Amino acid sequence: MSDRRLTPANGRVAAERLRGHVKAQRFVAGEARRVAVPVADLDGSPGGTRDRQLLWGEGVLVYEVRDGMAFVEAGRDGYVGYVSAVSLGPDRAPTHRVAVPATHLYRDDDMKSPDLHHLSFGALVMVEAEGRKFWETPEGYIPKPHLRPLDRPFTDPAAVAQLHFGVPYLWGGNSVLGIDCSGLAQAACLACGIACPGDSDLQRALGSEIPEGEPLRRGDLVFWKGHVGMMVDEGTLIHANAHHMAVAYEPLDRAIARITAQGEGAVLARRRL
Repeated sequence: MSDRRLTPANGRVAAERLRGHVKAQRFVAGEARRVAVPVADLDGSPGGTRDRQLLWGEGVLVYEVRDGMAFVEAGRDGYVGYVSAVSLGPDRAPTHRVAVPATHLYRDDDMKSPDLHHLSFGALVMVEAEGRKFWETPEGYIPKPHLRPLDRPFTDPAAVAQLHFGVPYLWGGNSVLGIDCSGLAQAACLACGIACPGDSDLQRALGSEIPEGEPLRRGDLVFWKGHVGMMVDEGTLIHANAHHMAVAYEPLDRAIARITAQGEGAVLARRRL
């Protein structure tokens, strides 16, 4: 059975590449668009609950728009779902990403001008011109220290995860307004140029298995059923979790004991990126 999260088909419409593999009334190539709001929920069904979130500037392929909802496939990881059609804008190739926990998009190249949007770490923008203190984008101005060129990825996933310390926990969240365990792992990986799926069960295929008895090190991933955390050193985990309701540090042995006591099982995998 195909995974609904990764299969761009809903019975009415499907991606052209799936012709002969799924049933649909029509097959289309999809229209490239970009997210044009700071954060957009990606729902499992029209008007349903949030599976994940998409950030400003992230690309999608739109296969259908029906009753104000767009059936899309996310460019970052192939995740499929529904977003509000009005949250999508033109497809502009991004050049930079927001590289600090958050920034503002200003109307003018002046910090006292009205701020138009709050942008999260990982949001993507197209820089058109460089000013003395601001980058100019088609939608407004962003302080220069807050952006990083896409061709200069981060090199330490754990450092990216640590930028999110204290961010509130949000099921299906992918921004500094709220994030969950797999959203944190994905943000850390994508910022470092490491392809990464959106959910923790899919992320268990990342990297290579760490042999039993080998010490963990910074950047390693530890998985439980429905949960993932990243090591910042051989004994300390950073993870977005419902126990703290935030991105928090926790000694690994304490996390293992707590999660076991909650009846959620033992560690399933340890992976090295």
